[in-house]
Amino acid sequence: MDWSDVRIFLAVARSGSLSGAAQRLGMSQPTMGRRIRALEESTGQRLFQRGREGFQLTDEGASILLRAERMEEEALAIERQLAGHAVELQGLLRVSSSDWFGLHVLSPLVARFVELHPGVRVDLVTDSRLRDLARREAELVFRIRPSESPEVVQRRLMHMTYALYGPLGMAPPKAGDGAGTRLISLDAEFEDLPDVHWLRATFPAATFALGSNNRDVQARTCALGAGFAVLPTLLGDEFPGIERHDIHPPPPGRDVWFAYHRDLRGLPRLRAFLDLVIASIGNGTS
Repeated sequence: MDWSDVRIFLAVARSGSLSGAAQRLGMSQPTMGRRIRALEESTGQRLFQRGREGFQLTDEGASILLRAERMEEEALAIERQLAGHAVELQGLLRVSSSDWFGLHVLSPLVARFVELHPGVRVDLVTDSRLRDLARREAELVFRIRPSESPEVVQRRLMHMTYALYGPLGMAPPKAGDGAGTRLISLDAEFEDLPDVHWLRATFPAATFALGSNNRDVQARTCALGAGFAVLPTLLGDEFPGIERHDIHPPPPGRDVWFAYHRDLRGLPRLRAFLDLVIASIGNGTS
């Protein structure tokens, strides 16, 4: 069984469908189906049960899953080790961050970096999912929570301040009350974040009118008059149609961390991009 077959087996096992596995590996769905059938024929075992719920591992498939994952770990370790010893400033650099941070903070730095280093391609992926550094879903990530993995090198990049913003010309609510005020916040999945707690404590009589996990959506709906929102000042101070209101005490800030796998500490394109980011926006690297 060669490694390419193992990759396909793992992708189908994790996604539960040919379409999801094909998207994960950048292959077509018919090709994935043919490769799985060929793998089962070559091993003489039925590895998946096909049904309405998608592809489920059979007992035979489940019995080899752990060993397949070990093969993947070793193959990825080889890739990281070879990449970490690269000497030329070229190749692909995968960077991951939240949507607004990627759009408003990292995009100008990425544009400057690829102009300075034409041999490097940067893929900037912006979403809320935490990318797996060990599987090289990203080489570099920016997060508001530090990683707990011992295999990750991480540093605090900056402290990010937050403030209350409202539509231009709209009088801000009074701290300790907020009656008659509409608030824009994160959606229910993120209700435990510090800025949501601050809104509840500061304006107990206000109404939560709108929620979104996208900070740009919050800022945009705020500018359209939907209500007041707590936003990172890096975003809010530059967003058209809204203005900052200084409320005491202010919303709590957050630290931004960058992280990469320790095997990639010597990757020149990663180091060069980090040097640019730190020099441009770093205010708390430690």
